[in-house]
Amino acid sequence: MTFKDIFALDGRVAVVTGAGNGLGRAFARGLADFGAYVICADRDLAGAEETVAQIEAEGGSGAAIACDVSQTQSVDGLFGEVLRLKGGVDILINNAGISTGPRRLHELPVEDWDRLMGINLRGVFLCTKAVVPMMMEAGRGSIINISSIAGLGGFYPGLSRLCANYSAAKAGVIGLTKQAAMEYARDGLRINAIAPGWHGGTNLGNARRAAMTPEDTRRMEEAVNSRIPMGRRGKPEDLVGLVVYLASDASSYVTGQVIAHDGGWSAD
Repeated sequence: MTFKDIFALDGRVAVVTGAGNGLGRAFARGLADFGAYVICADRDLAGAEETVAQIEAEGGSGAAIACDVSQTQSVDGLFGEVLRLKGGVDILINNAGISTGPRRLHELPVEDWDRLMGINLRGVFLCTKAVVPMMMEAGRGSIINISSIAGLGGFYPGLSRLCANYSAAKAGVIGLTKQAAMEYARDGLRINAIAPGWHGGTNLGNARRAAMTPEDTRRMEEAVNSRIPMGRRGKPEDLVGLVVYLASDASSYVTGQVIAHDGGWSAD
């Protein structure tokens, strides 16, 4: 292998959860551009199929599979189908996630806590649990968990933007990442997390935006942009290089890490 090949993903099979839009779609397209066969998993099968269509239009290959990552049977069905189609998994991107409406902790419905935890944290556990035996058998694999800067520290500029359930789940993803990385390092598995900052181009904030007045939105935009040293939000495409790096042999000696991708937010 020459150094120019260390980012190549030819012949590898990747599974991206939440691949029907936003960050997941960008990840799936990026991995396919570098040669991976990408399984696009999403509760929204039509969105996943649209992502696959974009991948194929760009010369890549993949398949769409419906999956609710909060449900054991659905996750087992996803990886059973991947095993049947491709014989195993080399790369897993645990990206699927939701947010709930903007509320402070004492106002947060228990139902919102449970629903978000089911997808944002339980889903990461279930998908990782399902894929690890396949990777152990192969003696290699890269798992990339999408956390958030919300899992690294709080943020409350006078009105709710992040909720305690989201922050707690993303902090849980970091803990899961570090423990799993320690447990499986000698089995040839690498497990890392990315903590994105404020990125546009996703559906994650739909519930929050629907509950906010135009004045609330203006105040929040000002508060967020003034805190980011680079002065702008990220775009889904900004994350692709980091995902490809962690998925490929370029990061062969990297595991158990949490990499903030936030325009300098966490440097404060």
